[in-house]
Amino acid sequence: MTIRIPSKLCPAIIVILLAILGAIAYKLIAGGSTTTAEDGRQAIVLAPQERGLILTEMRAFLSGLQGMTDALTREDMKTVAATARSLGRAATHEVPPALMAKLPLGFKQFGLSVHGDFDQIALDAESLGDPKHTLAQMGAVMQKCVACHAAFQLQSAPAAK
Repeated sequence: MTIRIPSKLCPAIIVILLAILGAIAYKLIAGGSTTTAEDGRQAIVLAPQERGLILTEMRAFLSGLQGMTDALTREDMKTVAATARSLGRAATHEVPPALMAKLPLGFKQFGLSVHGDFDQIALDAESLGDPKHTLAQMGAVMQKCVACHAAFQLQSAPAAK
């Protein structure tokens, strides 16, 4: 049994389906669950475990930068490269898609950019072996960290009753 749809309805159905897909894509890419914090920053509202996951990633960035700085004092570019690589884009696969959908576009852009920067630091540390170049790259990463923290705040969603 075949269902026949009048030809006049086909364009309308296509438009409706495209609008639905567009709304879903917007929510996943640019949406986010935010409010304005008391200090004027954009507050990203997350479940406590989601907030914890993001904070764990931020602490990994900070710890990695400290380890890389220490390695640079010894000109240990192998450790710099290994540490940077562990913080690169490969680490983004640990963030669940449902959490990514809650994050605003600007926050995702900062995060993905920083992960990419760490990949570049790893490549340059291996190929150039220049501690001053790496230090400049790390300074640029830290500027992004400061800018992100100035723009965003993570808040836990109120517990369900």
